Amino acid sequence: MHAFFPTVRRLLGGALIAVSAALTAHAQPETLTVTDLAGRTVRVPAKVERILLGEGRLLPALAVFDKDDPTRRLVAMMGEFEKLDPPGYAQWTRRFPRIDEVPRVGRTSSGSFSEEQAIALRPQLAILGLAGGHGPSERDRETLARLEAAGAAVVFIDLRHDPLANTPRSMQLLGEVLGRKAEAEAFVAFWRAQLAVVSDRLAQARPEAPTVFLENRVGLSEGCCDTMVGLVGRLLDAAGSRNVARDLIPGEFGTLNPEFLIARQPRYYIGTGIGTLATARQTPMRIVLGADATPEAAQASLARAVQRRGIAQLQAVKDGRAYAMWHHFYNSPFNVVAVQVFAKWLHPELFADLDPRATLQTMYERFQPIPLEGTYWTALTP
Repeated sequence: MHAFFPTVRRLLGGALIAVSAALTAHAQPETLTVTDLAGRTVRVPAKVERILLGEGRLLPALAVFDKDDPTRRLVAMMGEFEKLDPPGYAQWTRRFPRIDEVPRVGRTSSGSFSEEQAIALRPQLAILGLAGGHGPSERDRETLARLEAAGAAVVFIDLRHDPLANTPRSMQLLGEVLGRKAEAEAFVAFWRAQLAVVSDRLAQARPEAPTVFLENRVGLSEGCCDTMVGLVGRLLDAAGSRNVARDLIPGEFGTLNPEFLIARQPRYYIGTGIGTLATARQTPMRIVLGADATPEAAQASLARAVQRRGIAQLQAVKDGRAYAMWHHFYNSPFNVVAVQVFAKWLHPELFADLDPRATLQTMYERFQPIPLEGTYWTALTP
């Protein structure tokens, strides 16, 4: 008889545990509600297994949260990555060949986005870039409505238009919707610490801000002088500079007159590079930077590029104060590295101890599934 009661107690205890577990599982929310970077309130599945990327170059951001295999949940993406950054894309496909098999729902422009194909692939979550660019924007209301009606939650992030304010917010949002809050907090803490290295010193030392001409996508067109105040220009501002195009260019990018530059004579010249080592001969005026670039090829390409009419006449070029930055930092979660490089160029004494390459190396080792390869900035004078 006495043995009977412990047995009953064990059975009842086990039943209560089972009931409690069942109730807990049932109580788990099927969706969570977030606010995206467009200020939209979005209900997202609590467990996301099927993702659409509104820009292929957001893959490194996605990889922060799925380092073992960021393609595991990817069911669709735009096709601009392989078109605009072939060496970077090739490095990813060597590590994850499946990327080639991920269906493309568009090419390099938002107008090429196929709603029908996107819906047919049944994404649970579509990650799009704020204000568009290469994929649908928050203004494409019909597209968003169709995606949502088909069961896809749509969230907007922003690494390009207001990168210093919105990169940490975007990564935290991704961490929330992907169920990877710890990874998001680790990345954001490191990112903020690296930005503070620059911002804190500038705030304390208050050095004079030198004038800079920032040339946009060098060699894309034959003439001179495409520039930008947004995008990479935002990163340049954070490094303590005076962009000569500021207040002259409506919007994020435009063109300056070569005569204006020659008359103004900015102290520094910085071009952004969209060239690759593989195509250096076909596009000799483009600056070679990226995953396949060597230091020698990068420097040689900059030396060629600054001999163009309108640029060669700048005193900054004649005196060797000419530099180049990888253009794709404008849409990268590693954009803080560009801020560090700019700061070191413009204020060499203040940032003599800063090692941006080490910063980038650490970010790859901690947050990426691929190794750091290539050259991402260069100087006319080593």
